Amino acid sequence: MPDRQREQLWRRCRRLAETAALPEPFDSERFVAGIAAERGRPIELMPVNTPSGGPCGLLMSTERADYLLYPTNTTALHRRHILLHEVGHLLCGHLGSDAGADGAAIDSAIGRRLMPSLPAELVRRVLGRTTYTAVEEQEAELVASLIAQRVARGSGSRPAVEADESSGFAGGMARMDNLFGGKPRRHHP
Repeated sequence: MPDRQREQLWRRCRRLAETAALPEPFDSERFVAGIAAERGRPIELMPVNTPSGGPCGLLMSTERADYLLYPTNTTALHRRHILLHEVGHLLCGHLGSDAGADGAAIDSAIGRRLMPSLPAELVRRVLGRTTYTAVEEQEAELVASLIAQRVARGSGSRPAVEADESSGFAGGMARMDNLFGGKPRRHHP
């Protein structure tokens, strides 16, 4: 991805993460409820016992509501990050794209194991809309990580605006490179 696009991605994700209202003290369920209220659309949390090799989390959108599936068989910190990642997709406005026949079949099989009580056609239709591009995954992960940083700082407050915007971008890009395995960058003042 060219630097200009990476800079735009970083700025967009940072803006989304900084404007998300955080409950004090932070609670994932209250956070998701606040996002639902802001969007004017229900978000239902669905804890599931994920199979080995299955997805960590899943966002499904129907006409009625958005559903965030998250694993019960992982640590509390990992569960929170998965929820933040799935909320990141919502905040970024990701709708998903068609995974193609092979991807849809795999997703449908996993979806049936996670949600056996839902009709197979609904699972196929919903999961067909919830595969994302690599850039969309990077956006959701970056938004989740930036929100997690705010939570870790406590008080739910928004970070102070940095005096030197270029150093903020450079520092953010270095953190993004670390998250996504990019080559390290040298910052030249």
